[in-house]
Amino acid sequence: MIKALAVNRSFWCLLVTAMFLLHSAEIVKIPLLSKVENIAYDQRLKLTMPSTIDPRIVILDIDEKSLAAEGRWPWSRDKMSDLVELLFDFYQIKILGFDIVFSEADNSSGLNLLENLSNGELSNNPKFLSVLDRLRARLNFDNVFAHSLKDRDVVLGYYFNKSEANINPGGLLPLPLGNITEYPELNLSQEKGYGANLSVIQNSTGVAGYFNNNSVDSDGSFRRLPLVAVYENNIYEALPLAVYRKLLGNPKVDFTFEEGYGGNARLESVNIESLSIPVNDDAVALVPYRGYQGSFKYISVTDVLNGVAKVPDLAGKIVLMGATAAGLSDLRTTPVQSVYPGVEVHANLISGMLDDSFKSRPNYLVGIELLELIVLAGMVIFIYPKLTPKYAALMLGALTTLIFGFNLYAWNMLNMDNFLATPLLLLAALFLIQIYFSYILETKKRNKLGAIFGQYIPKSLVAEMGKTDKEYSLKGENKEMTVFFSDVRNFTSISEKMDSESLSQLMNEVLSPITKVIHNQNGTIDKYIGDAVMAFWGAPIDDENHASNAVAAALEFTPALDAINAEFTKKSWPYIDIGVGINTGEMSVGNMGSEFRIAYTVMGDAVNLGARLEGLTKQYGLRVLVSESTKNAAPEFAYLEVDRVQVKGRQEPVTIYEPISLLATITNEADIQIKAFDGFLTQYRKQNWPASKSLIEGLIEKYPNKALFTMYLNRVEAYILEAPGEDWNGVFEHKTK
Repeated sequence: MIKALAVNRSFWCLLVTAMFLLHSAEIVKIPLLSKVENIAYDQRLKLTMPSTIDPRIVILDIDEKSLAAEGRWPWSRDKMSDLVELLFDFYQIKILGFDIVFSEADNSSGLNLLENLSNGELSNNPKFLSVLDRLRARLNFDNVFAHSLKDRDVVLGYYFNKSEANINPGGLLPLPLGNITEYPELNLSQEKGYGANLSVIQNSTGVAGYFNNNSVDSDGSFRRLPLVAVYENNIYEALPLAVYRKLLGNPKVDFTFEEGYGGNARLESVNIESLSIPVNDDAVALVPYRGYQGSFKYISVTDVLNGVAKVPDLAGKIVLMGATAAGLSDLRTTPVQSVYPGVEVHANLISGMLDDSFKSRPNYLVGIELLELIVLAGMVIFIYPKLTPKYAALMLGALTTLIFGFNLYAWNMLNMDNFLATPLLLLAALFLIQIYFSYILETKKRNKLGAIFGQYIPKSLVAEMGKTDKEYSLKGENKEMTVFFSDVRNFTSISEKMDSESLSQLMNEVLSPITKVIHNQNGTIDKYIGDAVMAFWGAPIDDENHASNAVAAALEFTPALDAINAEFTKKSWPYIDIGVGINTGEMSVGNMGSEFRIAYTVMGDAVNLGARLEGLTKQYGLRVLVSESTKNAAPEFAYLEVDRVQVKGRQEPVTIYEPISLLATITNEADIQIKAFDGFLTQYRKQNWPASKSLIEGLIEKYPNKALFTMYLNRVEAYILEAPGEDWNGVFEHKTK
């Protein structure tokens, strides 16, 4: 069997390693690995991005404020002309890039209507024709806008698409960077169509860059953007690249190719003068995000149009005009933020070009990653089986540290995007395989042990025994614990009205969620006694917060009962309510019983008091009562002091409380009620009956549904008729269980 296990272990390790190698070599894609790798990339990016504002670039924002002031988009081209002239002549900006396309003619001036009149009804009206001749140039808003762009450093925007023909055949593409035949190694897919600027507008400046992104990751995130694209064998540049080149006087773009694995030439970088931007084979660059939205100064367009913007904020700046208004659909998902303006993505790329801060993923990195995976697999397959569990854990820690260290060094010092999640996941997968096969026999042995002991002790102990090497004793011991009793109220009358089958189903539907609440708070079910549940905290597993967990479970009963009663109402079943008593103290716990039947349970005076408190809940009209010892052991909760009582079978009185909520979440109304009732109890215990009656009547008026207050009013009225005596210490003696 040992030999077969060793063979199976090696087989599964080699199979998993082969899958990871095929994924890293980009032969087979494993979506889960890609997703986790993207998450790792995003986290590294967010942890290491500078998170500073770049003062060189300003985003001119078509925001909600601008739409409210200037009207809905698109605005008339004469307004756009005014904007351009203000930016260059008054604000003295350096360059203007549009993350916008002007693909449709602007007929808002009414020139077409006037032209129709001049050819029709007013064709013989010399005065009208004369005025029209003088106005024609001013009313051709497209020409007016085009004129404002001439001889200025302006870069227009447009877009390509892969699924449709040209959106506006009358639009004009800018001059290309070159022809694909000049770069036979450049292996880029052809774009199918475009949406471009009107020819009169495009010809006015000559420069434009596309702003769409066909390299969005499968999760919709903009981690990268193609710097060049091919349409009808011509090469065109992206908007950020066009803006950067315009800043430098439109130098030539060149490409660097390196030999990749398989001997094929692969694109390595896009070069502009001294800047070399690392890209992948599809000319896609990783976006060097500076930080969250707002890494560049935003100025509302309407503030520029109205001269409100400050000149120093724009003078000498690179200005990108785009939209953040929700209705204009230019919000993107990015690694740094789920809602991020598309125009700021372009700003990050331009900023990265100015700083040369791009992360690279050179082709040779694939070979290094493959070697890394092979070395990791070899170490785990051949070295791990010879190690003790202690040294195997040290090996796992050391390899994990080395992977993180190498990756972070490459990321921070070499600006390389080396895979991080892939080697870590391979390491984890191989270790899990090794652990499974190494401990399969021991696991079977532990399962057998659990099956034997499971008939005597709670399942929680069996599970704990299977997880650790700790020795558990079932012998009796004394320790401080918290015991919990709950009982369905009026169960006898409920059972008399139902047949046995329905009653059994009802109890299952009551006890199951109650048990779940107890288990959720790490409690151990001791036993079910008809309609009652007994549980405890603090054994068999030590629990420092045993009292707090018990109180938390009791407070969870209210929503659980609400859900139960909602379902019972649908079935026309009776309303269910429950009383809960909780006490903390020293008790005996262990295997107890006889030679015929044995059970893991608790016993002692503290247990009996918990049962008595459950019995008192009905008399006080409360769902939960806890003892003073429980309150002191769980101080993070707010409590309403209920009474000082002497229960049947005990000589010492005990103060009992109703838990209200966590102190951190208590409502102002509940806090007021607690303080008001404390004031009543003070007067009550002083035997100041008139004041007591007045205070409790005030509480009843404010909280008419609180049965506790009504009970105290009856008690006070009885004491008014027959006082308890001067030696009365405020303790109420309960003579029944």
